[in-house]
Amino acid sequence: MIVKIYPENPNTRDVERVAGRLEDGGIAIIPTDTLYAFACSMKYKKSVETIARLKGFKLKQAKYSMLCADLSMVSEYTRPINKDVFQMLKRCLPGPFTFIMEANNNVPRNYQNANKTIGMRVPDNAICHAIVERLGCPLVATSVRRIPPDEETGYVTDPGLIDELFSNQVDIVVDGGMGSDEPSTVVDCSAGQIEIIRQGKGTLD
Repeated sequence: MIVKIYPENPNTRDVERVAGRLEDGGIAIIPTDTLYAFACSMKYKKSVETIARLKGFKLKQAKYSMLCADLSMVSEYTRPINKDVFQMLKRCLPGPFTFIMEANNNVPRNYQNANKTIGMRVPDNAICHAIVERLGCPLVATSVRRIPPDEETGYVTDPGLIDELFSNQVDIVVDGGMGSDEPSTVVDCSAGQIEIIRQGKGTLD
C-alpha cells in the first residue's frame, strides 16, 4: 500500500496510519532528508531481520541507523556526550548527517555495530519527524536500494518505483515526493573525537 503525505503539511490521519502499522510490527519505507529508508520500530527484532534480508545482509552484518525526532531522543540511546560533540550536534541537527555514537543499554545489542556503536539520525524531513514523534521512540532504518544494484549507486529515489519494487515485501510505502540520491554524511563521534568517514549530503563547518 502506498500513502501520499505532503512534506509541507503532513496529514495527521495518514501519519497515524503509518505509525499504527509500525507499532504493530510492520515495515515501512519512508522519506528522509536524503534517501528513502526501510524503517521499523526498534521493538520488533523480526522486523529488523526482515529489513536485513531486503538489503541482502545477515542481521549482524547490516548497518542500521536510528531515526530520532530530536537531540533529546538521541541522548536517551547514547552514552554521555562530551561538550564539543554536543555543540556540533546542536548546530547540525536536524540535518543530513549520521553520527556514529556509543550506544547505551537502551539500544538492543543486535542493532549495534561490533564496537557497540550506533548511527544516530535526526532527518530534516517533516514526514519522518511526524512519524517518529507520534511513535515516541526511534525507528531502526537503513537506506532503500535495489538488490542487486542495476545502476551505479543502486539507490531508488522515485516513490512510485519504490512501491513497484517493494510493495509485496513491506507493509506500507510513504510517498513524500522524489527523494535525494545522495546519502547522509557519516561522522564518527564514538571516541570523543570528530571524524568524517563518508562525505555525503551534509557539510560540516
